[in-house]
Amino acid sequence: MRLLGDVLGQVLTEAGGPGLLADVERLRRATIDLRAEPSGERAQAVADVVAGFGLERAEQVARAFTLYFQLINLAEEHHRVRALREQGRCTDVVADSLADAVERVAAREGRTALDAVLHGLRITPVLTAHPTEARRRAVTEALQRVAGQLARLDDPGPDKAGRADVRRRLLEEVAGLWRTAQVRGRRPEPLDEVRRVMAVFDETLFRVVPAVYRELDRALAPADVGARPPAFPAFLRWASWVGGDRDGNPRVTAEVTRETLGIQAEHVLRGLEAATRRIARSLTVSSWAAPPSPALLAGLAADEERFSEAAAGLLRRVADEPHRRRLALCAQRLAATRTGGPGRYDRSHEFVGDLAVLQESLAGAGAARLAYGEVQHLRWQAETFGFQLASLEVRQHSGTQARVLSELAPEAVGDAAECERLSEHGWPSGVTPRSEAAREALSTLRTMADLQRRYGPGACCRYVVSFTRGAADVLAVRALARLAVPDGSLELDVVPLFETRAALREAPRVLDELLTLPGERARLAAGGRRLEVMLGYSDSAKEVGFLAANLLLYDAQAALADWARRNDVALTLFHGRGGAVGRGGGPTNRAVRGQAPGSVAGRFKLTEQGEVINARYRDMALARRHLEQVTNAVILASTPAAERGRATVDPSHERLVARMSQASEAAFRALVEADDFVGFFTRVTPVREIGELQIASRPSRRGSDGGLESLRAIPWVFAWAQSRCNLPGWFGLGTGLRAAAGEEGGLDALRAMYRQWPFFTSLLENAEMSLVKADPLIAERYLAMGNRPDLSARIIDEFELTHRLVLDVTGHDRLLAPRGLLRRAVQLRNPYVDALSFLQAHWLWRLRSAGDTTGERVDRMRELVQLTVNGVAAGLQNTG
Repeated sequence: MRLLGDVLGQVLTEAGGPGLLADVERLRRATIDLRAEPSGERAQAVADVVAGFGLERAEQVARAFTLYFQLINLAEEHHRVRALREQGRCTDVVADSLADAVERVAAREGRTALDAVLHGLRITPVLTAHPTEARRRAVTEALQRVAGQLARLDDPGPDKAGRADVRRRLLEEVAGLWRTAQVRGRRPEPLDEVRRVMAVFDETLFRVVPAVYRELDRALAPADVGARPPAFPAFLRWASWVGGDRDGNPRVTAEVTRETLGIQAEHVLRGLEAATRRIARSLTVSSWAAPPSPALLAGLAADEERFSEAAAGLLRRVADEPHRRRLALCAQRLAATRTGGPGRYDRSHEFVGDLAVLQESLAGAGAARLAYGEVQHLRWQAETFGFQLASLEVRQHSGTQARVLSELAPEAVGDAAECERLSEHGWPSGVTPRSEAAREALSTLRTMADLQRRYGPGACCRYVVSFTRGAADVLAVRALARLAVPDGSLELDVVPLFETRAALREAPRVLDELLTLPGERARLAAGGRRLEVMLGYSDSAKEVGFLAANLLLYDAQAALADWARRNDVALTLFHGRGGAVGRGGGPTNRAVRGQAPGSVAGRFKLTEQGEVINARYRDMALARRHLEQVTNAVILASTPAAERGRATVDPSHERLVARMSQASEAAFRALVEADDFVGFFTRVTPVREIGELQIASRPSRRGSDGGLESLRAIPWVFAWAQSRCNLPGWFGLGTGLRAAAGEEGGLDALRAMYRQWPFFTSLLENAEMSLVKADPLIAERYLAMGNRPDLSARIIDEFELTHRLVLDVTGHDRLLAPRGLLRRAVQLRNPYVDALSFLQAHWLWRLRSAGDTTGERVDRMRELVQLTVNGVAAGLQNTG
């Protein structure tokens, strides 16, 4: 941190002269003084410093603090990687690791129970393009180059000349960053977002998957790791909404979806081909030392006929190395698959089969370590990613589907039985779409069928229906699919997404309604009685508030798990979690431990969005640690004994929980339904400026009515975080806790729930993080811009109540007391975030007071506010 701070200081001096650095330092000192002794007088002193900057100087100071946070985040990330490396050198089992899960389950329930969990394990991260990554790709790539220089200092430690060169390169990169625009000049297209995700695949995901599997393999049987087949099937699968999610995003078309899967396939096939060629070059065993099996020789002969020219070259060079020749020709087939040439594989399982034959041949010849070393890594990659990299999922709003259906078959709207009749028996002739929306909906379904023919059914078969209200919303997709693809060849898994209060409560009833339909019962039976249901965390929290939404989701999980048991269904719950606490965010492994009993059962699927993708998967060590932690939690939550012993709410506390939920929801609804609340929200946060940030292809609203209902959850959470209220992550919790604590023995009951109920423990820990990132002293400056002292007082009073009661229930003397390192990190950042917040509040007020919304100066003020939005997001490490 000191190194990067010094480098930034030198760059500022060289770029803006000593006066710029002095102004930055003056503001920094003022905010540090404010934190040391908070008072209205010291807050005014900070405000006076900020007011003394002209527009150009304010832009420079804001850029300096923004860049500082980006560099400090990098330093912290680098330190985390170092710490993980040191942990890996210890002989002790690391907490939350795969070895930890294996050791605990084997000791508690035996190896048989562990093997049963591992053979049913399936973890599916779903990458999305949700607009929560505020940084430009150019900025993230420059920061990666800075990270590369930091790595040079550690490995193994350069000499004097080397350290001097590192500093020179750091100065060069930071100087480039100083002159790089932080705010995008244009809105990215959907395919830009696809390529951004592909960069993460290329840099980490492709390589980290075999590392995770190998760690589990080692934990299960360390003595002969790499000399035997793994004792578990590949359990990670990737899915993506990037290029498939068209809910409220007209830029995502059928053609975009088609191109997306083509880009994904290109990347994964290149990756598999390169790995196959690399391993083939090292597989130099002679036939006399490892005689090939008849199956391998038969496959080799077939490939030599397919690729006679390449085979002839291999025969000239390595005639006595049949295993090498076989694998090299597999690489040739992969190349043909990528280009569509003759001899290509039709499906990825054919390639996996070739690898299995190679492994059996080597193992049968006594070369087991060659069979189950690098070749096994390649097989794991093929089994996990296939030829499509990630299953591309389509999402659309139920309302859009209904409007299309009303044009084509009005009698089927809202009628599940009629929709099933159309899907099972076909449509009458002559039905043609008239509107662009209908043509696009049918084109999307035809594209899905085309992609399945090219890459296999699993490449693009899931269709998520946002805001599902009833069985008819699911069957509408099937009806339209039959019209789009009359031969019925399109394989569809329609996934209902329940995300409102009413929908979450009605979810089991909707599934019951589905099972009354003969076609749905037949599909369930044909699919091994497997079913997927998605739960939305974002919109439920925006509708009823933090506490009530979390309790609703917990109850929905429990009800759906019970429904699955009663109906003998293997249910996968797909969790639509955001990065911020107000959208269901927080540590994933703790969230798994807090799930309702029976709702995990070895299957866990969740969205990984925007900034979360970068935070979790940009670095190999961090990606591996994250996947290990999630897998550890899913394994521990899925054994029979764990399911039986999962703590839920004590029945004697159920009335208390209901009281909490009702009171918190009432408080939240009273706030957001207050007269002119939308206008107040718009005045006291930079939500308008956030909506104009070019950070994603999709708009910030689903419609154009200007109300809260059409505003997406991400800008709602993002805007409140910027104003230092962080309201979606705690508002209503204090009122709920007060209602429960007011009952006889209520406070003691809340304390018992915190100690004994993992869900409630996780909820309060997440609330603590939201509270510690909020700041009433600074929030009041934003709230004052709303000219509604009644609403401002309500927010501040609720914050103080929540802060006090969270400490009362947890027994802590301060927020995040058990997590001292995290608390210290937040405290160290606060003065620097304050600097940007004061700058933002001042220029937001100037912008709101400008009257005229056009002109060069107004545009520059707006861009300055957007720059501070990036900086505050970097400082708080949260957007939406």
